[in-house]
Amino acid sequence: MQSVLITGGAGFIGQNLVHAWRAARPGDRLTVVDAMTYAANVRSLEPLIADRSIQLVKGDIGDAALMQRLFDEHKFSRVAHLAAESHVDRSISDPEAFLQTNVLGTFTLLKAALDCWRASAMFDTARFLHVSTDEVYGSLGPTDPAFTESSSYRPNSPYAASKAGSDHLVRAFVATYGMPALITNCSNNYGPYQHPEKLIPLMIIHALEGKPLPVYGDGSNMRDWLHVSDHCDALMNVIERGRTGETYNVGGGNERNNRDVVGLICDTIDAAFAADDARLASRFPSCPAATAGSCRTLITYVTDRPGHDHRYAIDATKLATELGRSCSVGFEDGLKQTVQWYLDHELWWRDVTSGAYQAWIDKNYGFRRAV
Repeated sequence: MQSVLITGGAGFIGQNLVHAWRAARPGDRLTVVDAMTYAANVRSLEPLIADRSIQLVKGDIGDAALMQRLFDEHKFSRVAHLAAESHVDRSISDPEAFLQTNVLGTFTLLKAALDCWRASAMFDTARFLHVSTDEVYGSLGPTDPAFTESSSYRPNSPYAASKAGSDHLVRAFVATYGMPALITNCSNNYGPYQHPEKLIPLMIIHALEGKPLPVYGDGSNMRDWLHVSDHCDALMNVIERGRTGETYNVGGGNERNNRDVVGLICDTIDAAFAADDARLASRFPSCPAATAGSCRTLITYVTDRPGHDHRYAIDATKLATELGRSCSVGFEDGLKQTVQWYLDHELWWRDVTSGAYQAWIDKNYGFRRAV
């Protein structure tokens, strides 16, 4: 039995990891810490909170006193650190918030874990997993080989730079203090509970509401898509079986350009309406598919964002070779499941997309002109 801290556990990947961890290791004691910013949503965690399967603490990882108190009380032997500001567009508008959370917050958490594990002689058994991104590696050309764990860091956005900084802090704590830490760098995640500012849920919801589907530039930017369930499986295996001090890349092996991803989302929604036209048409009358049209008519190409990386791709050979883990969810199946989840959870995303979220959408996309 382990005492486990999951930071950012009310976010997209975090809450999926909480459920996966609880199902796989029911004997562990789980504490979830989340600052409960705009991207957090505890609705999916409420059953676990109600039956005391987890303890949820509202707090900032940058609060040194809180972090020290939690480590003193719970003597965490596992830390899965997912708390982060993660949206590139927001990092362009407000880079300071990304430095505060992703760099200084990570430092505060590392220091609390280091002090606790030194005092309790837990270094030989404890594990600290820092969950990072492939964006720290920068952008690939069309024929460049995929990123490996030895790829150079070349971040191109304030978000990517802040995550690169936190990666370097973790590495420094390993080298300087012997911290029993590991790092994962993942490709683009998708799946249930993802905040609608991200590409796939944004396009699903806009299509259902008959709104334009804004695609940056010509839509040729490439991403490697990773279903969140595959990611969570990899994280649990890395923290238990990975070699401390090592980095493991986690990729989906599903390279697609944004234009094709948005087109596939449209086709998937169109097919869902065709299979159940009366029910879905009554719920989403503004969707083109409600009148036998195609959601593809909503696709709108807009001016690109600054510093937009053209291509990411992950070589996950190390993860497969050392830990025997590879992705099991194909992109078409995973996307179909994701579209269905958003169709089935309208109340969840309507709650998320009200108020402050809508103000953000207007701010970020309202000034972009069609091209």
